[in-house]
Amino acid sequence: MIGIVTTYEGPPLPPGSIAGRLGGFSDIEELEKTGVDNSHLIEAVLGSKNELHNNYQDFQAFLDNGGRIGLQHDPLLYGAYNLNPFLVSVDRVPMLVIEQGEVAVIKSYVGLVSEDTSGSEFKFGTLVKPGHRGIWEEPIRTGKYPINPHCYRAEIVPTCILTLNWAEAVSEAHKLDQHLKSIIAKSREGFIFTIDLQVQIHVADTQAPKVISIVGTMRNLVNEVLQAAVGNHFRDKMQSMPAIKFIETRQLVQEEAFLHIEGKLRDYKIETKGVYIQDVILPEALVNVLTDREIANQEKATYKMQQEAQEQRILTEKSRGTADMQAELAKSQVGIDIKTNNAEAREAEGRGEASYVEQTGKAQGAQVEAVGMARAKAYEAQVRALGQTQTAVVNVVAALAEKNMKIVPEVLVAGGGNGVEGLAATLMKYFSSGPTASVEEKTKQLKED
Repeated sequence: MIGIVTTYEGPPLPPGSIAGRLGGFSDIEELEKTGVDNSHLIEAVLGSKNELHNNYQDFQAFLDNGGRIGLQHDPLLYGAYNLNPFLVSVDRVPMLVIEQGEVAVIKSYVGLVSEDTSGSEFKFGTLVKPGHRGIWEEPIRTGKYPINPHCYRAEIVPTCILTLNWAEAVSEAHKLDQHLKSIIAKSREGFIFTIDLQVQIHVADTQAPKVISIVGTMRNLVNEVLQAAVGNHFRDKMQSMPAIKFIETRQLVQEEAFLHIEGKLRDYKIETKGVYIQDVILPEALVNVLTDREIANQEKATYKMQQEAQEQRILTEKSRGTADMQAELAKSQVGIDIKTNNAEAREAEGRGEASYVEQTGKAQGAQVEAVGMARAKAYEAQVRALGQTQTAVVNVVAALAEKNMKIVPEVLVAGGGNGVEGLAATLMKYFSSGPTASVEEKTKQLKED
């Protein structure tokens, strides 16, 4: 705790001042001329001059060093003090505590005249150096500070990832989203959706003074800026698309929401880390339609799987039957091969016999032709030698001799005396002599006769 001091004696405060500080802020002005950084200025502003008057216990020393009546800038730190209650009163207040992952942006109500340091491009208020009235351009970081809350107001800004829930749940770490509710949107067909959403943002510590200069407080950022940007985006998006399409393209809608919110918050010097649709509560009528459709799709898939199972079963049975008949199939295949080979052998044999017959016929024909030609030549020679009649008789005799035929009876009775009968008798005599004589011998004997 610290003690905020009010004095009841002394000269009045200068015009425009709400609290007295020994020597005013002339020391801060001198430090600025030396070009010190903001951290040294902050230490000088928050530093106490209570050692000059023994923490208001030596009230005369307080007056001698320029003390004035009224609210005092420098507070009392923790301890026990012997103070004159007719000259001094003390109100106890907590110290400013800044935790890890936070910074405090200081709004100063006392100090030197405001001099804007934000630049011409920044259009959202002014930023000043520490020791001037206005929003300090440098935030205060983790620690405890004895700051007079009547002279300075500290706006705590989380610099870690800040999670905001548009739902019934509330982030216990900061409770900035305690007034955020689930987003209620209507689809193009009129279905009403309830959407639970989560948005993650980040404020850089160096950008915290600008963020506060734009929105005033972090609660204003959440309740006024984010609430409008997020809620209106989802309402507009849902109203422009069918309910089924929103359900089917939920991921795409989430990505579009991220881009939209990121663009909006960029103007406020805030980084968007994520936009997540946590849950969507569908209207009961739409749930029934979707349920029936899904059941139908599942049944269709089941029937298709059953059909595939039956087709697979047919293939399995066919494979099993083929395997069972494999021995007979092999046997019949061998039989087919044997018959095929036999047929080919017969065909080859037939071709061989045909060729043999053809060749044999040609040979025999040639032989017959040669024999005939020889006989013709012999016949011509016999005709020239014997004459045509005798040649005929000789050939007849030869033909009969080749057949071993006996044409002469055992008893021959002849009569008459013409030449033909004598020739016939003569021939019969030669024929009756038996088959032992050759044709040439009989022919020779016939010539002699």
